Amino acid sequence: MNYKAVILDFDGTMGDTQQLIVKTMQQTIDALGLEKRTKEQCQAMIGLPLKQTFTDLIAMTDEMGDRCVEVYRRLFDENNHPDAVPMFPHVEETIRRLHEQGFVLTIASSRSRKTLEEFLERMKLQTYITYIISATDIDNAKPAPDMVLRTMADLHLQPCDCVVVGDTWYDIRMAHGAGVDAVGVTYGNGTRQEMETEHAEYIIDDFGQLIDVCCNSVSFCCNDKGVD
Repeated sequence: MNYKAVILDFDGTMGDTQQLIVKTMQQTIDALGLEKRTKEQCQAMIGLPLKQTFTDLIAMTDEMGDRCVEVYRRLFDENNHPDAVPMFPHVEETIRRLHEQGFVLTIASSRSRKTLEEFLERMKLQTYITYIISATDIDNAKPAPDMVLRTMADLHLQPCDCVVVGDTWYDIRMAHGAGVDAVGVTYGNGTRQEMETEHAEYIIDDFGQLIDVCCNSVSFCCNDKGVD
């Protein structure tokens, strides 16, 4: 495959947000007097739109789901100090090298556009990412293919031009729903078994391995370009 564009998930793929998200979810549940949920139960919701993380996790009214979103966002802003979300190993250098090789780098995330832009600026990655789509930009969130379809339409790309990179089955299913290849990462919120069940075309244990996936798909040899 001659990939031209890399469509990246953020949470659990680029940024290690798990501790921040789970902590804020549990604080929200406590603040509203809802039935407690474990770290593992909260973690399993990461990647879904914010309201759905609560309505899928606990039986509640639509009104309470909206209240959860409101409280979560307030607590998230309080918890989100400058060191709260580190990048996973090799993210910065891999993003930079893919950019230098001419790949279009985009993000498709269930996170809000505001926090995505803040994280990218904090991580000094904003100059490499040319396009962002968030859950509020489309009608149907992951695992629906809408984010990928919109990205391709806006950037005039074909499915064979793109590869999606994510850490959950939502990401893999989203990619395949749009006819796009998928890379599953094993260090985030999902598992290798989930990636295998969803038939991800590639499974990697380190973000740096994305160089091999992307550069081995093009007509030149990346070792000739200084990639290990």
